[in-house]
Amino acid sequence: MQQVLSLFQGESLAARVLRSASWLMIGYGGSQALRLAANLIMTRLLFPEAFGLMALVSVVTTGLALFSDMGIGPSIAQSQRGDDPDFLDTAWSVQVVRGFALWGMTLLLAWPISQFYGAQELLWYLPIAGVALAINGFDPIRVETAHRHLLVGRLTALELISQAIGVGAMVLLAWITQSVLALVLGSVLQAGAFLLLVHLKLPGRRSQFRWETKALRELLHFGKWIFLSTAFWFLTSQGDRAILGKFVPLEVLGVYNIGFFLASFPMALGHAVNQRLMIPVYRDKPAHIDRRYRRKQRQLRTGLTAMILSMLLGMAWVGPWLVDFLYDARYVFAGPMVVLIALAMVPAVITMTYDQAALAAGDSRSFFVFTATRALVQTGLFLTGVILFGLTGGIAALAFAMVVAYPVLVWLACKHRVWDPLHDAVFILLALAVGLSAIWWHWARLTEMMTAVG
Repeated sequence: MQQVLSLFQGESLAARVLRSASWLMIGYGGSQALRLAANLIMTRLLFPEAFGLMALVSVVTTGLALFSDMGIGPSIAQSQRGDDPDFLDTAWSVQVVRGFALWGMTLLLAWPISQFYGAQELLWYLPIAGVALAINGFDPIRVETAHRHLLVGRLTALELISQAIGVGAMVLLAWITQSVLALVLGSVLQAGAFLLLVHLKLPGRRSQFRWETKALRELLHFGKWIFLSTAFWFLTSQGDRAILGKFVPLEVLGVYNIGFFLASFPMALGHAVNQRLMIPVYRDKPAHIDRRYRRKQRQLRTGLTAMILSMLLGMAWVGPWLVDFLYDARYVFAGPMVVLIALAMVPAVITMTYDQAALAAGDSRSFFVFTATRALVQTGLFLTGVILFGLTGGIAALAFAMVVAYPVLVWLACKHRVWDPLHDAVFILLALAVGLSAIWWHWARLTEMMTAVG
């Protein structure tokens, strides 16, 4: 035990990686536990259509955030000026202006979006949800500085406290109003709580308005490809719900959203850890400099993949039973959806660590090429799958899209000398064996769902 604890001590990169990874997993696990608790309570207080409406609100607000992302976090993480006050203040100023611009966009888009989906409630819900985007713009830049140096313990605690405040307020409002408005206001209150807690409790220099031309030029040079990449990432992360909102009833979309929430937990955890952890690792210990760095990167990649993939395949096995235990009969088809969605995410989990090598090297253009390829392929296949084969065809397209985009990811990984074909092959074979077994075991439930909702 003393030997294990000693690995977490000190200021070496390995110690900081282990501590940060632990905090990220604790934070994300706690966050998902709060979300699950809120989800269970809200499904009793509200109705499936409410979650369909909230899914559409999230699609729009997340889409606006992604379509305007200048890559401030990755810019600070990889820049040599990542600790320069002038650079950080300029980044914060850009972030504030962007937040207000996003809020304004929710006001402009509310009417056309409500008409497109035939949901008049969106006319009011979208501008209210947009307030959270404006609040997020004021988040202190020392949040990103903490991630840059892999010092995230206190930040994780503040994120969990703010989420608990938002969840508590949301449940109370739902109990009082019996309205989807509770879900919308909960996100706004959570954003406000986080801003206040970070300002009061996170140590570090306070951000100030500043507009340094040199810093702005560097942010724009690196961020232009991040801007395009995150715009395409919207299609990857939100395109399924944006498309389903037009093709299926809100009730079915709400059930799908529940299934996606449960199935995507491991993948979202892996994405959060990968995004915050791998850039510092690739930046400080490039694999091409020393074989020892390559070996340590392989160990870290293997451990991360094994952990996330085990959770994902486990969810594919227990998904239907978990839904039956946690939810009432209105959400019964979320169970087989969990099986299919979890298995559809397997290819992305196995290959998730490679793209951060490009960002660590400042090569945001290659990152964009891969992100755009994956997004376009996935959106096209998902739309085709839904039109031809219904919901099941769309879910299957999520997995096939990553397979089609894999050669582009290999190109990126080879360019930055991080591709590990043995890692990919071993985990693909393991996932095929376990995944096909899960489909066979739950076949009756899957066919029942496919007959009912397509």
